[in-house]
Amino acid sequence: MFDWITGFVEQSGYLGIAFLMLAENVFPPVPSELIMPLAGYTAASGKLNMAGVVAAGTAGSLAGALFWYYVGLKIGMDRLRRWAGRHGRWLTLHPDELDRAKAMFERHSGTAVFVGRLVPALRTLISVPAGVACMGLARFLLFSTLGTAIWTALLAGAGYLLEDQYQKVAEWMNPATNTILALMLAYYVYRVVTFRGRSAG
Repeated sequence: MFDWITGFVEQSGYLGIAFLMLAENVFPPVPSELIMPLAGYTAASGKLNMAGVVAAGTAGSLAGALFWYYVGLKIGMDRLRRWAGRHGRWLTLHPDELDRAKAMFERHSGTAVFVGRLVPALRTLISVPAGVACMGLARFLLFSTLGTAIWTALLAGAGYLLEDQYQKVAEWMNPATNTILALMLAYYVYRVVTFRGRSAG
């Protein structure tokens, strides 16, 4: 996998970085924690420009975020409310809880998207509620771009400094990503087990 990504980035340059970051957001077999440090290492070797690497990574990641934003927009609150009415246990939400969640998201949508794009495992997921809540596209792009640019710059910068040891970034980040995923799964299971047929509120 390392060799394939290395060869792909070296051959395709900025377009390859953008494509991999798009794929990472839509179908995440290869984490950004590996892609961007590798791109930073490639920049350190003089084959690419660091600013171009960050711009390409940000553009590709944003394209993936937009995909999930439009998925959320297509689902919409009305359809999600119907699903919650029929399959509330598995969604772990009552229809009336969706209204409260939507109102809370609308109050903090900018912060939620910005921070979400900086958190492993949540980076892609945050785009869906933004679409479901009909967050304005310009606002979504603004905060998503800010968070994504910081994320890609940090990872690429780490790869630039570590050079041929860029793989260490993925090794350091993987435990954090796995811990977040485990906590999300545990919380979901807890919600399913403790779900009640009617809302308490």
